[in-house]
Amino acid sequence: MQRKTPRFGPVMYYALAGTFGTYLTFAAVQGEYGLFNRIQIEADTALLVAERDRLQRDLDEIENRTRRLSDDFVDLDLLDQQARAVLGLIRPDEIVLR
Repeated sequence: MQRKTPRFGPVMYYALAGTFGTYLTFAAVQGEYGLFNRIQIEADTALLVAERDRLQRDLDEIENRTRRLSDDFVDLDLLDQQARAVLGLIRPDEIVLR
């Protein structure tokens, strides 16, 4: 006499294997360390690197201006520019138009 219904063990094995495979695929794509999060992290990294480089250029410019206005080295053109911008000073031979 042969069985006409499949055994429960192989059906359960394939069901669990399929479920586990589906979970691993989902985790590889959507999980915390998945593909989508990796792409997002790489995009955020590129933005942060660009911002870091911009801030470094700004800092270098500020350090250069600070050095040029220090007691050891005075750039007269920069000093004149700052006096005009901050204090509103003009030279005696200039005419101001408003």
